[in-house]
Amino acid sequence: MEIKKQEFNKPIRDIAYDTLKHAIITGEIPAGSRIVETEYAAKLHISRTPLREALRKLERDGLVEYMIRRGVIVRAFTIEDVEEIYNIRNSLELLTIPYIIKNVTREDIIYMRNLLNKMDGLLENNSLEDLSVLAREFHSYLIGISKLNRIISVINSQDEYIKRFSALSIARESRREEAHKEHYEILNCVENKKVEELKEVIQKHIERSKSMCILALKESKKLLSRDKTN
Repeated sequence: MEIKKQEFNKPIRDIAYDTLKHAIITGEIPAGSRIVETEYAAKLHISRTPLREALRKLERDGLVEYMIRRGVIVRAFTIEDVEEIYNIRNSLELLTIPYIIKNVTREDIIYMRNLLNKMDGLLENNSLEDLSVLAREFHSYLIGISKLNRIISVINSQDEYIKRFSALSIARESRREEAHKEHYEILNCVENKKVEELKEVIQKHIERSKSMCILALKESKKLLSRDKTN
C-alpha cells in the first residue's frame, strides 16, 4: 500500500482516504481486517487525526465499520453492494447511449476495434488480468464518446468497485468468452447507429456481469463458511 506521487497536492485526509479505499476494494486489505490507527498512521506517514477523518469517510461509504471492543473492521462486499453498484452503472450508461451514437467518429470505431483485436489474443492466451484492464478501457472509451462529463464523473467514481467486480466475473471462463462477444455486439451497434439495439445489448452485458459476480461472491462465502467449520 503506497501513496501515489500525483496525490501529494491533496489534503492529507483525502490522500489517506483514497489510498485506503483502493487497498480495501482491490483486496490488499482483506475483508475482516482490523485497521489499527497507530499502525496505519505509521504506514501512511501521517498523524492519527487525518487518518480518523479518512476512516469516517470510509464508514459512510460502507467499506469499514466500527465494532465494540474490536475497533475499525473492513467490511466484506455484500450481494446488495454488487446489486447497487451495477444498477448505478446500468442506469447511467443507458443515459449516455444517444450521445455516443450522435458523437461517434470513424476514428473511435477504429480505436475500439483495435482494442477488441488485442483482447482476442489475451482471451486466447488466458491473460485474465490484462483482459480485464482492456475490457475496462473499452467501456471507459465508449462512455467518453458521449462527452457527458458529469455523468462520466459519477460512473468513474464507481470504477474501482467495477474493476474488482469485473475481475470476479471475468475469472469465470464461460462469462469472459460471452462478455467478449458482447463487446463486439456493442461496437457493431455503435458503428451502425442502432440506439435501441445498443441499449438492449448493454443492459444484457451489465446484467450478466452482475449475475456472475453475485455467483462468485456466493461461492466465496460458502468456501469461507466451510473453512470455518473444518
